[in-house]
Amino acid sequence: MGIRQNRLLIFGAGVIGSLYALRFTQYGLDVTVLARGKRLDELKNGLRYNDNGTIKQISIKTINKLEDDDVYDYIFVPVRYDQAESALTVIKNNQSKTIVTLTNTMGYDHWLKIVGDRLLPGFPGAGGDIKEDVLYAQFGSEKHQGTIFGEINGLITERVKDLAHIFETVGLQYEIQKNILAFHISHTALAIVNKHFYTEDGMVDVETAKSESILRKIAADIKQNIQLVEQAGIPVIPTDTRVMGKLPDIDIISRYRQMLSNDFIIDVKLGNHAVNQKAEIMLLDETFHKVMAQR
Repeated sequence: MGIRQNRLLIFGAGVIGSLYALRFTQYGLDVTVLARGKRLDELKNGLRYNDNGTIKQISIKTINKLEDDDVYDYIFVPVRYDQAESALTVIKNNQSKTIVTLTNTMGYDHWLKIVGDRLLPGFPGAGGDIKEDVLYAQFGSEKHQGTIFGEINGLITERVKDLAHIFETVGLQYEIQKNILAFHISHTALAIVNKHFYTEDGMVDVETAKSESILRKIAADIKQNIQLVEQAGIPVIPTDTRVMGKLPDIDIISRYRQMLSNDFIIDVKLGNHAVNQKAEIMLLDETFHKVMAQR
């Protein structure tokens, strides 16, 4: 008798969801993607992706609706922060026992009211863009850049161990974070500075993004935001984030200029995916400062 495979559902077929679906499928895992509209039509013909300059295609199982009795071992929800509550509401009556959110957040209270202790918060160790229906994305190559997840109470439960095993099976870096809320708040402190890359109708160009005026605002915000987290008595996680808050402005500016000289980073911070993130970043920025003011 063979060992039963975990049934996995990716709720959403954007950049992050598509990349996880691709990796799980490549390793023969039982994975299904919930997609809608134009993206669903595209995936019915296979997921197209860039593999070191070559465009390849792979068959992906898809659904366009989640039935309450269609049970999965893990449902991954890689959606934007501003979409998370509506996504979880769709899943609310489904009988699956573990729902892994892979997104930014400042807390879990609203999510817990929707799905209860089935919630397993996480963060994706991936980034990229979709251009002309082709996925250009990649996973982080180091542990602290891998997929982050952990129980809200910090315990290492069986479902956390099983999820870790799934990532080991497909060769992905991961970290079981015992203070997942502190991680999320710390990451938000960095993520929201991307608001300075937005214009009224899109994103600044690369040269403007690398300009002294924008990068000085980013450096100042990074230091101020991390200081707010520390003053609230919240551990700044990981160490790299805490160190960033102590650097001189000139060093932060130099780091960002270096990042913005990399085509992949340019896609992540200034590409189509970044344009679509504007509502998320603005909502996170508002929520971050509201939460910090209440501490």
